[in-house]
Amino acid sequence: MNQKLKKLDQDLQGELFYDALWRRIFATDASVYRTIPLAVAYPKNLEDIKQLISFANKNNTSLIPRTAGTSLAGQCVGEGIVVDVSKYFTSILELDTDKKTVKVQPGVIRDDLNRYLQAHKLFFGPNTSTSNRCMIGGMVGNNSSGTTSIKYGTTREKVVEMKVLLSDGSEAVFSEISSKEFRKKMELDTMEGEIYRKLYEELKPEAVRDQITAGFPKPEIHRRNTGYAVDELLPAEVLGGNEDKINICKLLSGSEGTLAFTTEITLQLDALPPENAVMIAAHFESLEKCLQAVVPAMQHSLFTCEMMDKVILDCTRNSLKYRENRFFIEGDPAAILMLEIRAFSEEELTNRTAELLKTLTDSGLAYALPVLRNETIDLALELRKAGLGLLGNIVGDRKAVACIEDTAVAVEDLAAYISEFSQLMLNYGQDAVYYAHAGAGELHLRPILNLKKEDDVVLFRKITEEVAALVKKYGGSMSGEHGDGRVRAEFIQLMIGEENYNLLKRVKNIFDPNNIFNPGKIIDAPPMDESLRYVPGRKEPEIETIMDFSDSLGILRGAENCNGSGDCRKPAEAGGVMCPTYRATRNEKDTTRARANALREFLTNSDKPNKFDHKELKEVLDLCISCKGCKSECPSNVDMAAYKAEFQYQYNSTNGSSLRSKAFAFNAALNKKTWRFSPFSNLMFSNGLTSGLIKKSMGIAPQRRLPALSRQTLSSYYKKNERKLTTPIKTVYLFNDEFTNYLDSEIGVAAIKLLEGLNYEVKIVKHPESGRGFISKGFLKEAKEVANKNISIFKDIISEERPLLGLEPSAILSFRDEYLRLADDKAAAMKVSKNAFLLEEFFKKEVIAGNITADSFSSEKKRIKLHGHCHQKALAGVENTFVMLNLPKNFEVTVIPSGCCGMAGSFGYEKEHYEVSMQIGEQTLFPAVRKAFAETVIAAPGTSCRHQIYDGTGKKALHPVVIMAAALK
Repeated sequence: MNQKLKKLDQDLQGELFYDALWRRIFATDASVYRTIPLAVAYPKNLEDIKQLISFANKNNTSLIPRTAGTSLAGQCVGEGIVVDVSKYFTSILELDTDKKTVKVQPGVIRDDLNRYLQAHKLFFGPNTSTSNRCMIGGMVGNNSSGTTSIKYGTTREKVVEMKVLLSDGSEAVFSEISSKEFRKKMELDTMEGEIYRKLYEELKPEAVRDQITAGFPKPEIHRRNTGYAVDELLPAEVLGGNEDKINICKLLSGSEGTLAFTTEITLQLDALPPENAVMIAAHFESLEKCLQAVVPAMQHSLFTCEMMDKVILDCTRNSLKYRENRFFIEGDPAAILMLEIRAFSEEELTNRTAELLKTLTDSGLAYALPVLRNETIDLALELRKAGLGLLGNIVGDRKAVACIEDTAVAVEDLAAYISEFSQLMLNYGQDAVYYAHAGAGELHLRPILNLKKEDDVVLFRKITEEVAALVKKYGGSMSGEHGDGRVRAEFIQLMIGEENYNLLKRVKNIFDPNNIFNPGKIIDAPPMDESLRYVPGRKEPEIETIMDFSDSLGILRGAENCNGSGDCRKPAEAGGVMCPTYRATRNEKDTTRARANALREFLTNSDKPNKFDHKELKEVLDLCISCKGCKSECPSNVDMAAYKAEFQYQYNSTNGSSLRSKAFAFNAALNKKTWRFSPFSNLMFSNGLTSGLIKKSMGIAPQRRLPALSRQTLSSYYKKNERKLTTPIKTVYLFNDEFTNYLDSEIGVAAIKLLEGLNYEVKIVKHPESGRGFISKGFLKEAKEVANKNISIFKDIISEERPLLGLEPSAILSFRDEYLRLADDKAAAMKVSKNAFLLEEFFKKEVIAGNITADSFSSEKKRIKLHGHCHQKALAGVENTFVMLNLPKNFEVTVIPSGCCGMAGSFGYEKEHYEVSMQIGEQTLFPAVRKAFAETVIAAPGTSCRHQIYDGTGKKALHPVVIMAAALK
């Protein structure tokens, strides 16, 4: 087969991968399943997909279509070729503002589409929790809904037309047609004609129509994905109904890529919702009262009707990050119903709000009815999302498992259904957590199970079987919006009956007689408890590490925390940092998810003495720039920067380190030696001939400038200029990191002048470097030694009253991050970490305390654009720097909404990484700097960032402290 795949690779204009690494990182999606595929393809055009279809037909294999890979039911897992359209099929093809339609390729991200449509005052309504990375093809495949479905419907209701490739490779376009046109299609001598003929034969008989109506979920449940939506075709006159029109897209929507391969989708759009909004957050003393309030509330024209219970609310109670979001909570509610109203005028909004409040008050069910307006609505919705994230972020092997998380019943049945559901869960010792799209009758609940244990795998099945029977009792759907996939497909026959299930099998055969499109999903699925991510009853691998990963019970479980949600795939336009290199390459291999998957795969299955000794791990981690974006933005807190540092240490212990890696790791020692001859060294670094030789010999990109050494070190300046203030406000210790000391001493001097000018006494004690170079290159023994020394030096002199301040984010924040994993004295490391701050953090605290005011600074006008350092964004936040720079009366500061700059320490200097580094910079940062007015000051706390900005734009950026020191009166 490898020879055939090699030939296929040569024939495709896109890419085909069939090595061990790529196959393993595509073995999972966001579900509990794992199957290693034959290969992974990134088709570039229609002809590539036709070739793949031909290959599958000739070689008895299959195609698994994939976009973002966030499926919860195993839709993207299979043994064939995974066909990923997220890289090249990403175009918005055509917009018709008169008809309010848009034609897109399947790899267009939902939020990207709406950003494009905003200027035309249109939007695509269905709104999933993954909307900043999920793609239209996947939304159609799953018939996605989201929080807005009660107002704007499901994806199926929005699909106007689909251009597809059929299983014989022929093209077809499905759209709304008349009965006459349907009959004409039946005359075609093509596979498309055969599809129309056979669908007519299958669905025309009255007995079949009656059988479908009796067996399928209640039609009033608008969120239903049970098998193929043949019930949606029954109203057509040509099949015996009363409507002249029919659209096969209704059948294809929700079919999970099992019937045809979609290449273009035309969507019906809506006008942007009214901007004026109110949300009533109705509080209830019991879950029962909350559910009883749903039906009367739904008599109003609601945009959102969502429910969250006490468990979710309590998850946010002790969270510093989300404490402010709880502003609207009164007392200790058992449940809250979030009811959103919108209107074009304030008068209309006021009237609608009053009507809803009267309904709720008259019901006597709610004990509090706080009314939220506009931006506070987002805070409340964010609280709900945060609670779910915190709930799912469980340390250890017990996890919230997707299997019964998507059931839907008629709104009128919801209260009775949940009552029985609760008892069922109690019988299995499961604490029910209620997170519901209440207005749509859909309940999201996941049991907490350890699928590494055989007993819990048995529970996995039993719970799903009993819930399926309960849903059937209420005429509901096992899947409201997440799809059947692998996990629920086994129960479709139970839900709709044997005759209807056999009908669906025949429908599958009509479209796909050779079973090449995503087999094992919806139809003829394997048992739900087979091909799981983990082998039940396995012996847990023992992996020793130099860093302390006890917070996740070891590095392997840390990698296993990745649930596949794909937050690391969000584009630059969505904001945040994670994941910079994926944003540049658009390859799944370069996501945090892929790196976690690879670590899990190789650390679990390796038979080598050193389980890290795999070239595949080196390859997948090569473009990880240790930005720490995942540490703060990944809902599972996957700390890939730490995992990469550990990997490099372990891998290098067997394979050794390059001269270049050693030079970057020991840069502080090298700078210390060469600084003594700084004029000569700087001449060597700046001269074209000598710098070229240095760069060539060290594998440094020729386009880069080598950093110049400062004329004096900060240490020498401090010795000459140490001052003792008479009555200082406070005494602070300044961490003299290796970058500031040797390369940017003028920043350190500015910091001392700024602090002393504001009446703070500054002390610098002798201490080692931060160890950042050691950590970034995997020299963890050396990093550990540095961490232990620094903790030993500062543990007895640093306190809340005498904090440790730093200037270079990657250096000072090591105290709050890696040192906690490296230091032997954990208690001392924790104490120091709580009192180690960026200077800007300290500055903001002192402003709040009233110790620093605008009166100390000039009134000079200055426009400033601020780019934050990645480590700062992950561990401290950019807000502190923004507040500091905004203190002078006439400073106008804006934060550039950039992710990583792309330099990332030594990464951008390395010649093989230069191109990716600059691509990252071009995503947001470089264009923003170029667009700035000539007199605008660019501020950047990170030394790497300032070098990258200069190399990418020719503009010199300043450290914020330098700007503030210059503004002192």
